[in-house]
Amino acid sequence: MKGSYILLLYLPQDTKIKTKARTFALKKGYYAYVGSAMNSLEKRVRRHFKKEKKLHWHIDYLTLKAEPIMAYLIPSNVRLEEELSRKMAKIGGIVRGFGASDLNVPGNLFYFSYDPRHLVEELLKNLRLTYLIFP
Repeated sequence: MKGSYILLLYLPQDTKIKTKARTFALKKGYYAYVGSAMNSLEKRVRRHFKKEKKLHWHIDYLTLKAEPIMAYLIPSNVRLEEELSRKMAKIGGIVRGFGASDLNVPGNLFYFSYDPRHLVEELLKNLRLTYLIFP
């Protein structure tokens, strides 16, 4: 399956996430990360739920500290990551510079002080996107 996804995570305390190039100061709360996988969507998302993995993407560093809750898998032959990130920026607080180095958006990670499931589902409904829930 090809497509994009929105991964929901919970960060139990204020934390600094250090990647190879940057440090991000993140507040306790909920986060939504927008990503894509144009080869194996299920495999990519499953990887985010594992603690033991090679650290490659910004999200890998965050998943060491934050607990993945669930993901919305959006099957598509077209990369929707950039469009989804633009729409998510309207409903969540953007973490500038986190992910999205290959896209024309300020970031792919969004902060919420409360569980954002209903907002994400409403967004996907308004975009008329079909999605699967993982796990």
